[in-house]
Amino acid sequence: GELQRPLSTQTDGEVRIAKILREKFPSASSLKVVDISGGCGAMYEIHIESSEFKGKRTVQQHQLVNQALKDEIQNMHGLRIFTDVPKH
Repeated sequence: GELQRPLSTQTDGEVRIAKILREKFPSASSLKVVDISGGCGAMYEIHIESSEFKGKRTVQQHQLVNQALKDEIQNMHGLRIFTDVPKH
């Protein structure tokens, strides 16, 4: 797996968004939420790998993520989403 910061350094927003995504995508094999706005919660980058994305176009995968976070997104300036399907 990739290097992850210790959990104690996660912002409240990162923790909250990761929690929502875990609930919405229980089969996610990899999930990373990074506040790319320097910790103020304005902009997030999300990397999520889940078998639920199988057979869906990238734009549909991103819509699923946006849908899951629709309440959160109202308070953000932006969201960068990277989705993937597990290779094996």
